[in-house]
Amino acid sequence: MQRSDRTMKAVVTTGTGGYEKLELRDVPVPTPGPGEILLQVLAAGVNNTEINTRLGWYSSSIRQGTGETGERENPADGGWNSATPFPFIQGTDCCGRIVGAGSEGDLPRIGERVIVRPCMRTHGFGSMKTVWLGSDFDGAFAQYLKVPAQEGFAVDCDWSDAELASLPCAFGTAENMVERAGVGKDVRVLVPGASGGVGSAVVQLAKRRGARVIGITSAAKRDLVRDIGADEVLTRDDDPVASLGQESVDVVIDNVAGPGFGKMLKVLRRGGRYASSGAIAGPIVELDLRDMYLKDITLIGCTAWDETVFPNLISYVEAGEIRPLVAATYPLDRIADAQEAFRAKDHAGKIVLLPPS
Repeated sequence: MQRSDRTMKAVVTTGTGGYEKLELRDVPVPTPGPGEILLQVLAAGVNNTEINTRLGWYSSSIRQGTGETGERENPADGGWNSATPFPFIQGTDCCGRIVGAGSEGDLPRIGERVIVRPCMRTHGFGSMKTVWLGSDFDGAFAQYLKVPAQEGFAVDCDWSDAELASLPCAFGTAENMVERAGVGKDVRVLVPGASGGVGSAVVQLAKRRGARVIGITSAAKRDLVRDIGADEVLTRDDDPVASLGQESVDVVIDNVAGPGFGKMLKVLRRGGRYASSGAIAGPIVELDLRDMYLKDITLIGCTAWDETVFPNLISYVEAGEIRPLVAATYPLDRIADAQEAFRAKDHAGKIVLLPPS
């Protein structure tokens, strides 16, 4: 297929730094190769990972939480940031419509509305090696993007584009943790950060498996967390050990970490499981190994998604078993405003960008 001479609007992240590193540019529309499809981006969710990458939070020199990393800091090289392919187009969450294909076999799919599985196992599901949309190659903060055809999943539902774009990263991450932690009927699950994109997804996904869910959130968002299914809600000011008791929960699914990490192990029962895929309150924690080994606790790191995760999510959506929370939408050219609102943490659920049609 010949390369397109058309251009599109895209936000290009030029390097590590503040909002000045987000540049709205005219760039070539990508051309799908064999086995690839071209999507018109209908909506793109905003995630911690895009902001963290731009701020250099994955550098080994950064020790504070994501909300404390300044827009003007210049972190030292090293850590997970060193492989970021600047300049490139970020955007991990995508709802799009197929408008082109690089292989004849995919041409009948043109017109499908799809969501993209952002965590791609290019070496197969027997390997933990991953490639992420919007981190390892150009993502959805643009009018068009190309992806491997098998990573675009059609969904039969009446959700809006913005609702579908809020699903992939948050719910995929949440389902992966819920599955690996062995959440099932009557399992008692504690969820710090229960009003965020991933946390609110964990609450819903754990409840659909029959678990008893305890959420932790701000006082202002307690009712919202109850409304999405939590059986009990603590505020961030509550001491979970005092409120729940030691050895009182089976599973902790925690993307908050920071100073509260130690208490999460205190409330876990013997043989309990702790799963995490983030650390918004701080990546450096105090671990008392005695709590871990004397109680036979399993610590589970979750980044590479298992094969069943995305097909499971599609089935839950089509069965009407889950529903994302969309806090706000912004046009693509207001990405700095959207990320500023995201960092303020006054919202519940997801913030979504809408590219120009």
